[in-house]
Amino acid sequence: MFEKAVFICGPTASGKSAFAIDFALKNNGEIVNADAFQLYRGLEILSAAPSSEEFAQVPHHLFGVLDPSVKNDAQAYVELATPVIAEIQSRGKTPVVTGGSGLYLKFLTHGASPVPTSDAELRAELDSRSLEDLIAQLRELDPLEASRTALENRRYVSRALEICLLTGGKASTIRDNWESAAAAREAELRGFVIRRTRPDLHARIARRTDLMLSGGAIDEVRNLSNASITFDKAIGVKEIRALLAGEIDLPACRELITIATRQYAKRQETWFQREKWLEEIRLP
Repeated sequence: MFEKAVFICGPTASGKSAFAIDFALKNNGEIVNADAFQLYRGLEILSAAPSSEEFAQVPHHLFGVLDPSVKNDAQAYVELATPVIAEIQSRGKTPVVTGGSGLYLKFLTHGASPVPTSDAELRAELDSRSLEDLIAQLRELDPLEASRTALENRRYVSRALEICLLTGGKASTIRDNWESAAAAREAELRGFVIRRTRPDLHARIARRTDLMLSGGAIDEVRNLSNASITFDKAIGVKEIRALLAGEIDLPACRELITIATRQYAKRQETWFQREKWLEEIRLP
């Protein structure tokens, strides 16, 4: 279904929005948001949503469509984005899917992983057993997965065994089938990931933090009410709440947001490095 879609990814503050708009203008495109927090109303400044001038340049979709009280996750995002992308394609336009929320993009492009989520009761039972016992059972149930698992790492062994026990099958078969399907899908995908030097990205993050704090982000947080768990996870919400409570001053708030954003950007870079189907775009 994504034969015409283009995905533009990258860490926060890397310049995705500007690049996506330029690409859309040159390729008969329309922007589809793939940022977890830009989906919400009331967080436009803190989430660095496109400006009114940027919105005016090219059609944008899925920005500010959720109330702050609504919980959201990757699967719910797929259900929002899929019909929007299909509708854009039906008009002969190019969907330009833009954002830095790696899990949301992964669910959209590859589907949900077939690996089951952890089971608390089973995990507790596994945690009570010795590593040697876990390895022995994994070798019995799934010799292939045992042969390619770092057996000295208890967490890896426990997770592989958990998958076998929860599914009644082999973790190796589930993983191999998933990887084969993913490779087939990736052959049909087109996307870019924006890269910048670390000093440049850090400087851009610092500038954006200053602009947010001076441009209304504090009032956005002050006016929050009935925010969902998802909404509350946005970088800056916790820090600005501490500022408003008098627990920290403005310079400390700025520093905490800057550090948290840098850490998030590093995690995003690591995530997108694993997505080999994305073509790198190096920006100065």
